Amino acid sequence: MAKKTGMRIETDSLGARFLPSNAYIGIQTLRAMENFRISRLHATTEFREATAIVKRAAAEANYKLGVLDKRRARAIIKASDEIINGQLSEHFHVDVFQAGAGTSHNMNANEVIANRAIEILGGKKGDYSVIHPNDHVNMSQSTNDVIPTAMRIAALKASAALIKELNTLSASLRKKAREFDTVIKSGRTHLQDAVPIRLGQEFLAYALAIEESLGLIKEAQKGLKTLGIGGSAVGTGINTPKGYQKLICKIISQVSGITGLKTSDNLPYSMQSMLPFTTLSGSLKSLAIELIRISNDLRLLSSGPRTGLSEITLPALQPGSSIMPGKVNPVVPEMVCMVGFQVIGNDTAIAMAAQAGQLELNVMMPVINHNLLQSLEILTNAVNTLTTKCLAGIKADKKACERYFRRSAAIATILNPLIGYSEAAKLSKEAVEKDMDIATLIIEKGLLTKKELEKALSPTAITSPGMIKKHRKGRR
Repeated sequence: MAKKTGMRIETDSLGARFLPSNAYIGIQTLRAMENFRISRLHATTEFREATAIVKRAAAEANYKLGVLDKRRARAIIKASDEIINGQLSEHFHVDVFQAGAGTSHNMNANEVIANRAIEILGGKKGDYSVIHPNDHVNMSQSTNDVIPTAMRIAALKASAALIKELNTLSASLRKKAREFDTVIKSGRTHLQDAVPIRLGQEFLAYALAIEESLGLIKEAQKGLKTLGIGGSAVGTGINTPKGYQKLICKIISQVSGITGLKTSDNLPYSMQSMLPFTTLSGSLKSLAIELIRISNDLRLLSSGPRTGLSEITLPALQPGSSIMPGKVNPVVPEMVCMVGFQVIGNDTAIAMAAQAGQLELNVMMPVINHNLLQSLEILTNAVNTLTTKCLAGIKADKKACERYFRRSAAIATILNPLIGYSEAAKLSKEAVEKDMDIATLIIEKGLLTKKELEKALSPTAITSPGMIKKHRKGRR
C-alpha cells in the first residue's frame, strides 16, 4: 500500500488499512466501526471508565509481578487515568451491538490506551513497538474476563446512584405520609368504593414498597462484587502470572473506590454465568413495577379536576394540550410509567441474552451490559424527577377526600358487628338507591346516635384495628 499524506498504515491478520496519523484508534476499532453501524449507541461513561479501571489495574499488577516494565506500566496507567477522569471519550466509537463478548469494545480501549501511552512516551501513534495494544495493554487479560469485570464495576457504580435517589424518594414519601396522616378518604378496591383509609396510610404504603424494592437492589449488588478477572480466556488463568488474580482485584477496589470486591472461587463459573446481572435486572424490574403502580395511583388520585377523583393535585409543570386551553396533565407519572415499561423490556432482553450463553462463554454480554446500564440510568433520572418535580409539590384536597368518605356506602361496614353483614349490605344498597349520605341513613334508622356515629367515623377510629369494636361494646 502506497503511503498517503496524513495517514498511517496498520496491519492485522486480515490485511492492512489506512488510518489518520493522529488517530487514537487502531485497525481493529476501525473494522468494528465499519462492520457495526447499527444503533448509533456507544459505550456509556460508566462502562468506558470501568474498562479503563481494569486496564489500569492490570498494568499495575503486571508491573508489580515483574512481567511488565516500569516505563510502559507508568504510561499505560497514566493513559488509563485520563479515561477514568473523563478524557478521550470521543475516541470510543464502537456500536453497543458489536462482535460477541465485547471484543470490539475491549480492543477499542486497548488501542486508545496504547496510542495515548505511546504519545506520553514521546512516540508516534501507531508505533506499537513502543506499546502494543495486545501485548502490553491487554497483558494477562482476555476480552472474556475484562468485559464481565468492567460490567460489574459499571453496574455497581450506576446502582449506587440509583440507591441514593431511592433513599430520597422514600424519605419524601414518608414526609407526605406524615403530612396527609389526618386526611380521611374513601378506600377503593376493584376501583369501587371500599372502607375508609387515611391518605397518609396510602403514601406510607408507597414508601414501604420503594424500601422493599431498594432492599432487593442492595442484595443484588452483593453478587456483582465477586470478580472473575484473572480467568483469562476460559477461566483457567492461562497467560497470567502467579498471584495476579488477588492482586488485580485489590487494585481494582482501590482505584474504583468500591469496597467488598473479592476474587471468584471458581473462575469458569464467573465467566460462564450471567446470574449476577439477571439478578440485578430482576430487582430493577420489580422496582419498575412498583413505580408504575404508584405512578398510576397518582394519576388516578389527581384525575379531574372537575370530572375525576381530584383527591390530590400534582404540580403544574407544562400545558397539557395543543388544542384544549388550560389543560394540565400528570406528565411526571406518565414519564415514570414509560421508563418502567422500558426497564421491563430491557429485563426480557437481558434474560434472553443470559440464557443464550454456551459452554465457557456468554457472547451476548454487550447487549446485557447496554440494557442493564440503560435501566439503571433511566430509573435513576426518573426517580429523581418524580421526587423533585412531582412528589414534593403534591397537595391533598381535604374537602374532596372528606366528601367521598362521607358518601361511600362502604361505611356501612362499621355496622357489621352491630346488625350483621346482610342487614348492613341492605342498608348500603338503600343509600345508593336513594342517593343518600349513609351516615344520615344510619341516624334516621336509629342504628347509632349522632355522637356514636361521629366517634365511630373519626379518622383514627375507622382506619385502625379494634377501636370501633371497643367503642360499641354492649350494644348488641
